[in-house]
Amino acid sequence: MLNKIWGGFFVVAFVVAMGRWTLLGDHGVWAAMVGATFEMAETGFKISIGLTGAMCLWLGVMRMGEKGGAIDLLTRAFGPLLRRLFPGIPEGHPAMGAMVMNMAANMLGLDNAATPLGLKAMKELQSLNPNPDTASDDQILFLVVNTSAVTVIPLTIFVYRSQLGAADPTDVFIPLLVATFCSTMMGLLAVSLFQKIRLWDPVVLAYLGGMTALVGGLVAYLSSLEREVMEMQASVLSNFIIFCVILSFLGLAARRGQPVYETFVEGAKEGFQVAIGIIPYLVAMLVAIGVFRASGSLDFLLDAVRWSVDRLGMDTRWVDGLPTALMRPLSGSGARGLMLETIEAHGVDSFAGRLVSTIQGSTETTFYVLAVYFGSVGIRRARHAVTCGLAADVAGVVAAIMVCYLFFG
Repeated sequence: MLNKIWGGFFVVAFVVAMGRWTLLGDHGVWAAMVGATFEMAETGFKISIGLTGAMCLWLGVMRMGEKGGAIDLLTRAFGPLLRRLFPGIPEGHPAMGAMVMNMAANMLGLDNAATPLGLKAMKELQSLNPNPDTASDDQILFLVVNTSAVTVIPLTIFVYRSQLGAADPTDVFIPLLVATFCSTMMGLLAVSLFQKIRLWDPVVLAYLGGMTALVGGLVAYLSSLEREVMEMQASVLSNFIIFCVILSFLGLAARRGQPVYETFVEGAKEGFQVAIGIIPYLVAMLVAIGVFRASGSLDFLLDAVRWSVDRLGMDTRWVDGLPTALMRPLSGSGARGLMLETIEAHGVDSFAGRLVSTIQGSTETTFYVLAVYFGSVGIRRARHAVTCGLAADVAGVVAAIMVCYLFFG
């Protein structure tokens, strides 16, 4: 899929450029496209190198939380809810522990820990599956929850925004939390319709109702304020919560007798490797997208959508986030490249820059997760997994647009 997407950018760019050259007499389009390859390659390299410090910092902090037992705490906190959402898993089965730890790692932004745990959980769920080539109900729900990506600490988004010069890299924290919450709730509701899950169970209602009330109350309170006051309080609250998380992780690690400095450095070393490792992937995708934009293809697409939206009497600023939204279910690196390209074009603190940051963190890469998780256990029939996953994606994007208008519009 990614090979087709990446190559497609160049092919479409060539076709559009040929049209501009032969039909419109635009002789500069080829120079613009070639120039874009060098410019975006340099941009990708600079962004990747600039990420090193921030990645070292945050992965060091996350390692303290991991060693301090933050995942264990979340496992105990959400265990009762998951036992009711996954009734097909016997009490004490290893699948439940792996699933809870995977979700907890995702919530904390521990991608490197989350994926192996997710694959282990899928393998354990497969041992309970009576039809090995067909996804079970529990496997589908687990996958949809993963693709909707409940993320309490969107580490990667903060790091990119900091590297690109945002005045307050965490000012998208609350909008992103709202968007990812809406995505997860829609995914859960979609699966419950197919599988007839009893969401009215008292324990399920207590968890989901409590979380909904908390997020809804926060949004209601902030939306009742004047815009300047809302932005100030949202920024203060976001940074206060994030610093409290850092302090909590440090305290948890110290309480368990972990050497906090050495633990931080251990995670920071991993952050360095991660930042260096993404250079070729980021350069490849940014170059393809840069050529696509320089040819005029992206502008033609967005202008057509913007014209249609304007004819309906709607605000058109959200259209700049559409490429990232469309790419997100297909390719994580592609969506990341489009997010960074949009930020480069419009500014990190522009409405478009904040919108694509929120969209990028609101959901996961549905088709990639489906291919990896189901492929790892040989499942060929996904049943309603794709439908429910895409429903969660749409909800996350719509919520991201609405909440960005509320906070930054």
